[in-house]
Amino acid sequence: MIKRGFALLVVLFLVYIMFEMLLNWNPPQTLNGVAREYVSREPKELGAVNVVTAIVVTYRGLDTLGEVSVLFLAATGVAVLLRRRKKESRETKRKYRPASEFLTTGAHLLSPFIVMFGAYIFLNGHLSPGGGFQGGAVIASGVLFLLLVFPDFKMNHLALNWLESTAGASYVLVGILGLILAAGFLDNRFLPLGKYGALLSAGAIPIIYTFIGLKVGTELSGILENLKE
Repeated sequence: MIKRGFALLVVLFLVYIMFEMLLNWNPPQTLNGVAREYVSREPKELGAVNVVTAIVVTYRGLDTLGEVSVLFLAATGVAVLLRRRKKESRETKRKYRPASEFLTTGAHLLSPFIVMFGAYIFLNGHLSPGGGFQGGAVIASGVLFLLLVFPDFKMNHLALNWLESTAGASYVLVGILGLILAAGFLDNRFLPLGKYGALLSAGAIPIIYTFIGLKVGTELSGILENLKE
């Protein structure tokens, strides 16, 4: 009883703090120095309508490279840890109840559109909200849909690994080209910036996000299939 009362007091105290923060929060009316500098320089220097994309892909390109590396290590760790479990599950293969006709038809019809929408998100990441990580996650959600509806669904691991490796190596190669031909690693200006707001604009940013989207999508799909068993 005392523990529950103490826990309730702690929860009420935290609620009170959050309530006070919300009441006294005043949103900033102006950008700080760093943000103002990015916003003022980005359209002319990088040519991306989506300022957030330009900051993440170019100005903070090394951070993005680190995030992709962390995801790669996570996917590798899941594959290694679940390898023994998958061997054991093959010996005692489970029987799954087949999905309903409604889900089966929905999976056949919607999965291609989910993958297309994920590709649209990372191809237009320099023009609208989205990018490589978001598009890759949407593609992986389409794979998850198939795994849930069709328990025996298997992906071609050879093609998946080849695509993931090629996308990762190409992403690093584009970064090196920016270092050699422009002003720094992942600098998108080694390609023409094009017309501001057009699909083929912002230099190499659409290419960078395409490689990120493919890499993230394949890695998340691999994690989901490893967790299936």
